[in-house]
Amino acid sequence: MIAQMRYSMKTMTPLLKTETRMMLVALACPVLFAGCSFAPKYAKPSVQTPAAFKELTPAQFKETDGWKTAEPKDDAIRGQWWEMFTDTNLNALEEQVNISNQTVAAAFANFLSARAVVKQTRSQFFPTVGVNPSVTRLRTTSINSPNDLTYSEYSLPLDASWEPDFWGSIRNTYKANKFEAQATLAVLENTRLTVQSELAADYFTLRSLDSQKELLDSTVHAYRDSLALTRVLHKTGIDSDQDVAQAETQLNTTEAQATDLGIQRAQMEHAIALLIGQPASSFSIITNSLAAKPIAVPLGVPSQLLERRPDIAAAERRVAEANAQIGVARAAYFPTITLSGSAGYQSSSVANLFSGPAFVWSVGASLAETIFDAGKRQAVTEQAWASYRGTVANYRETVLAAFQEVEDNLASLRILSQELQQQNAAVASSQRYLNLAVDRYRLGVDSYLNVITAQTTLLSNQRTALNLQMEQMTASVQLINALGGGWDVSHRTTAAIP
Repeated sequence: MIAQMRYSMKTMTPLLKTETRMMLVALACPVLFAGCSFAPKYAKPSVQTPAAFKELTPAQFKETDGWKTAEPKDDAIRGQWWEMFTDTNLNALEEQVNISNQTVAAAFANFLSARAVVKQTRSQFFPTVGVNPSVTRLRTTSINSPNDLTYSEYSLPLDASWEPDFWGSIRNTYKANKFEAQATLAVLENTRLTVQSELAADYFTLRSLDSQKELLDSTVHAYRDSLALTRVLHKTGIDSDQDVAQAETQLNTTEAQATDLGIQRAQMEHAIALLIGQPASSFSIITNSLAAKPIAVPLGVPSQLLERRPDIAAAERRVAEANAQIGVARAAYFPTITLSGSAGYQSSSVANLFSGPAFVWSVGASLAETIFDAGKRQAVTEQAWASYRGTVANYRETVLAAFQEVEDNLASLRILSQELQQQNAAVASSQRYLNLAVDRYRLGVDSYLNVITAQTTLLSNQRTALNLQMEQMTASVQLINALGGGWDVSHRTTAAIP
């Protein structure tokens, strides 16, 4: 029987070859249309951008030292932007963000996952080939023979199947996944920038608390001297017991304020430990006063935000992704064609398994088309269009929010610069007021109450000035963050994304 099958296969081979050629020609015709894609032609959504930042007018430019207009070869913030503050401790902390921060590590893992999805989709462009060798032991019974026939069947087939992308479904899925990977890469950079900015802001806050603690400690020392003097004068009958009580109250209150700063500093230190991926229990920063000064942050034209902010780049890539998904939804209206083939060897003898008569093959094609789905494909297409419009709106909202953040921080720096000058003048006048009050008290003209009032006013103005300096440094960091840091859309290389 097997011999007859082999003979039949040999005699039918010319006919099968002819039919195979005809079938391959017929199947090759639709390949001419493999370039079909039902995704709309993509164009970056238009967004209104102002010609210049509102806070960059010449009059306002003279009122602040916290930013400057871009100059040739100075129109961009460099990659390690925190080095502009020239603080070696801050530089060392920022370097640990890329190494140990777990939020950045999670964002990087998300990018690797998105890139792997792109590779998975790309594999659909090629046929799937598999091998399924088998050995089967058979027994047959013949009517003409009282003996059973037992034999083995050896098979070594090589199967292949391929779904040609006639309607662009796979290509648009590949594009959508690639755009998502690019968006995820931009999200990674935005996460990195956010963590770096938060670290710098927390660091300057901690240094400001150190400066306030230094101020309060020196003030406590001065108040102790004042209390000692008041007690001496009380013993001589010049001051009253009420003056001593006032001096003691002022000293104790200031000591409590100095102690209270320890809570805030500890929390800032713990927050920095989290940002650099270190246990809070084993991390500490040596106390040091705030020494950094506001820097002149270079700015370009507002339209550069579209190229310099990674969150804007991520939003734009997701618009492109949604556009490609429309093509995937539209392709579902057309039939799915699958080409399949098999070739291999089949024999009842291992010795003859690879002989010419043992070679068998087959080719075929199948077509699948949904005739009725109760409007499912139409609904999926409508959903894709709605999703696209939503991503366009999100993109434009992200751009508008970027302009707002830049203007907010430019306004903050401008106003803080004026306010700090005024506050420094208030500190100077408070110091003069205290000097006069002390002189009048020693001469017996005024009571000790005037001295306490002058001391309290001076301390309050000094602490306010330190807080304004901290806000100024924080606004500088936030402005750099709003401008996209040292990132640029050219850094969104596709080399790492297949």
